[in-house]
Amino acid sequence: KLCSEESKLKFITPKLPEPTSYCTLKMPDGKEAKLPILTGTDGPSLIDIRNLYQQTGAFTFDPGFMATGSCMSNITFIDGEKGKLIHRGYNIEELCEKSSYIELCYLLLYGILPAKEELQKFEKTVVREMTVHEKLIDFYKGFKSGAHPMAIMVGVVGALSSFMHDGLDIKDPQQRELAVIRLVAKMPTLAAIAFRTACGLPIVYPKAEYSYVENLLYMMFDNPLKPWKIHPKIVRAIDVILMLHADHEQNASTSTVRIAGSSLANPFACIAAGIASLWGPAHGGANEAVLNMLEEIATTDKIPTFIQKAKDKNDPFRLMGFGHRVYKNFDPRAKIMQKICYDVVEVIGKGNQPLLELAIELEKVALEDEYFVKRKLYPNVDFYTGIVYKSIGIPKNMFTVMFAVARTIGWTSQWFEMTSEKTIKLGRPRQLFVGQKKRTVKPIEEREKVKKSKVMEVTHIYDIVQNVNLST
Repeated sequence: KLCSEESKLKFITPKLPEPTSYCTLKMPDGKEAKLPILTGTDGPSLIDIRNLYQQTGAFTFDPGFMATGSCMSNITFIDGEKGKLIHRGYNIEELCEKSSYIELCYLLLYGILPAKEELQKFEKTVVREMTVHEKLIDFYKGFKSGAHPMAIMVGVVGALSSFMHDGLDIKDPQQRELAVIRLVAKMPTLAAIAFRTACGLPIVYPKAEYSYVENLLYMMFDNPLKPWKIHPKIVRAIDVILMLHADHEQNASTSTVRIAGSSLANPFACIAAGIASLWGPAHGGANEAVLNMLEEIATTDKIPTFIQKAKDKNDPFRLMGFGHRVYKNFDPRAKIMQKICYDVVEVIGKGNQPLLELAIELEKVALEDEYFVKRKLYPNVDFYTGIVYKSIGIPKNMFTVMFAVARTIGWTSQWFEMTSEKTIKLGRPRQLFVGQKKRTVKPIEEREKVKKSKVMEVTHIYDIVQNVNLST
């Protein structure tokens, strides 16, 4: 029996608040809509427009959902103006100081921080689920040599549904809970196998005596020719990085998971969809972009030149890792990440990692420049994350995979919350149609001949083999 209880489900299932007031929208044709105003625990109020079409015959237009609340949630809250990231009522700074990633997993899933015995039970359950079916490992052999690890992750996580689909009833809270635990548990294993197969290294299996984060690093970096050993500060660094990326409200990948989940799809397929969304460079590739920028700058003496390039609107160069789309003041995760970076420097040695020295100097110069201070362009969490990864031996093409490992608990907790609600609304956004009006289909003989074909020219397999003699 797992940790689910009916009382806990009631605690984590969000409840829609009663309207605090109403507003009236008057249309040009004289129609009026009386719309409820909903106020949550924190953050801006939302105008409930669910009955707008019935009252006015019109929908709203909001590309990217930048002004639209797609759901209600009690998991994570971001105050971009004040630079606050809060999970279940706890500030991220306090969580990183006093707890661990596995504790945060428990908090996001169950809504409360675990007592010591409950934490031990939970981590033991998770670690026990870290092994994967041997048949699943065969999937890795089917990918092309040099395939991007994120492409592999999309495939193998989706493939998990073929091993764990039979009898899965997502209406059953305990089955949903087990699916969450399995996804959180198996993601480090799948990521480590992707890493080692890409490097041509033998697969390493998890060990019961190691913690969740220790197992992740062990499965990635174990050398079969000598005993495995890793500095506790490196383990703690990765633990905190996972915490900083665990959940971030209704971002692109989380919304993708929710949309997929709204069709009652298999949870493993939903998380695969989230991984695909995260793979996009506009979402999960920021820390890799920071590393590319630092490699372009190369040395500290070139920093002033690149600072000037960043301030020139006509120059394509941009200072990556500064500023954030949500945080208008500062990213609360950045200060934590900076300290972690310094801890890693202490273990590895500053002289062994020139990019670390370069990043520290670049941050110092930028924060003393009025241009960046005035625009509140402070370092974000991505500025140091990639450097830490590189310092401990994680290659750039694995950065987003590590992001996916961390974010799995956020995706699954959001999915678990959504499927705990009494009514699950199938995601179905509207559109503003600007295409052709009604036309009549002409017989093919009467259609106007185009000057240049719109059909893409591609090399078909027939074109390649048509001259090959296939006869016996």
